[in-house]
Amino acid sequence: MLDWLQQDPWGFLHFMIYRAPAVLLALSLHELAHGYVAYRCGDSTAKDLGRLTLNPLKHLDLIGTISMFLMGIGWAKPVPVNPARFRNGRMDDLKVSLAGVTTNFILFIIATVLSIVISTSLYTLEAKAYFGLEFFLGFQQNGFHLQLFPEYEPILSDLLKTPWLLHVQRFLLQLALVNLGMGLFNLLPIPPLDGFHVVNDILFKGKINLGGQIFRFTHIALLILLFTTNFVGNWVSKAIYGVQGFILPLLLKIFQAG
Repeated sequence: MLDWLQQDPWGFLHFMIYRAPAVLLALSLHELAHGYVAYRCGDSTAKDLGRLTLNPLKHLDLIGTISMFLMGIGWAKPVPVNPARFRNGRMDDLKVSLAGVTTNFILFIIATVLSIVISTSLYTLEAKAYFGLEFFLGFQQNGFHLQLFPEYEPILSDLLKTPWLLHVQRFLLQLALVNLGMGLFNLLPIPPLDGFHVVNDILFKGKINLGGQIFRFTHIALLILLFTTNFVGNWVSKAIYGVQGFILPLLLKIFQAG
């Protein structure tokens, strides 16, 4: 995306008009969910530090946010948690660890459902009959990419019944994509991601205790892996396409769309 910013700054900024609020919402709600569940489990640390808020400035991690914008996978500043305050120990730690990704997956489902609902008014009957809604809503489909990038709007014009709804649809598609990517990325069993805590609580009964120095080392190793290889990005991309490819047809059937 850096090349795109240099070559077509207006096109990049136009794209970010829809992506930025989706990213900020995903990151903020992810961390808010961690803090709120921790509070419900007896730990008020996040609340005492003012982290039970939707204000993104309270949650954003510079590198994680940049990664989220540029690569679609990233993280926020972890909500501080004191497991010693949990009423039910390891079970509460598991709940807190799963709260963020669960919120992301719920947002993915909500955004997808809303995009299906909007599709009834956005596209012409002829376009829906000829292409089907998966062409417009499937992450791997040409119709999805034509909508995501504003420069392709002239190509779509003949397929749209209510053109102004395309702005709403772009945001919803970004919201679905960003939240699914963030949820799957954070499930990787690598410190400091949520997936590590989940695996530790379920398989190792919380016995793996990483000190601050080791935790920072694994964080740096993850950053190096992210920015110097395509390993994590390729895995997350395949997981995104697999999950959405399974969920979208089910939702289309439920709503008798497509």
